[in-house]
Amino acid sequence: MKVGITYDLRDEYLKLGYSEEETAEFDKESTISAIEDTLIELGHTTERIGNIWDLSKKLLDGKSWDLVFNIAEGLRGIGREAQVPALLDAYNIPYTFSDPLVLALSLHKGMTKRVLRDLGIPTPNFYEVKSIEDIDKVNLEYPLFAKPIAEGTGKGIHADSKIKNKAQLEKICKELLLKFNQPVLVEEFLPGREFTIGVVGTSSKARTVGAMEVLLLTNAEQDVYSYANKENWVGKVEYKLVNDEVVKKAEEYVLAAWNGLGCRDAGRVDVRVDRNGIPSIIELNPLAGIHPTNSDLPIICTLNNISYKTLFTWILESASERIIDRSISIKQNKSE
Repeated sequence: MKVGITYDLRDEYLKLGYSEEETAEFDKESTISAIEDTLIELGHTTERIGNIWDLSKKLLDGKSWDLVFNIAEGLRGIGREAQVPALLDAYNIPYTFSDPLVLALSLHKGMTKRVLRDLGIPTPNFYEVKSIEDIDKVNLEYPLFAKPIAEGTGKGIHADSKIKNKAQLEKICKELLLKFNQPVLVEEFLPGREFTIGVVGTSSKARTVGAMEVLLLTNAEQDVYSYANKENWVGKVEYKLVNDEVVKKAEEYVLAAWNGLGCRDAGRVDVRVDRNGIPSIIELNPLAGIHPTNSDLPIICTLNNISYKTLFTWILESASERIIDRSISIKQNKSE
């Protein structure tokens, strides 16, 4: 296949003056090289496309691909992760990972939790603080946890994100509202173990590929899987493959959430255990990081003796089914 690769390269945005934290979700050159090398190793021809502006130019020039390997996070807006898939849909070009609806929904943590709740899947009680006036309306049991409603990679999460009283809630919410210019998700803090669980496949073919417990070491920011802990995890975080009864129950909830939202191909789901020992879904990540050694999904696979190449094979097998569907629809349209 001829496979294009869409991405937001971190160095390009740093050169434009964006900060390290602002670009935390964007990819390094080493990630793009690993993707390209693996696709070539699997027998495909590749073309680096770049971000949405690069993609737009190439589409206007008449370029097309059999499949686009999409990891573009987008820069602006609540639907930033959905922008590249939406543009590819408009040109009827298949791509890896989830569609615009799923990516826009999952980026908004509050809306995601409403869907999870409707599906009967455990998730912490929460409130959306959209303005300073909303802080007085929070009626949840302390301790609480606060984070931006539409960020990833631990952005906006630090040691003070675990909130013990009203004064701290006001302080943190005001800081996050000002810095990120978006609502703050306030949840009841779950004191138990934390996992991230890898998933591959779509619909009835979706399956978990392993569960990794996140263990914070003594020199990490405690109680929170924060931006600082994620960005420089060596010596701060230990990742341990686990498969006990609590994890098995968590995997049931993860697959129910994955299929309930309509996620595709591969990703990961973050889980934390409540005070009663029940695993609860914290976040879904249908556009998960895919660096071979630094990203959670490939780390899970490595711990479970699944090679990076095998992970890509599974992703492409899942996405390729939509290439077949596309060719059938084109033939049907021509016959009509």
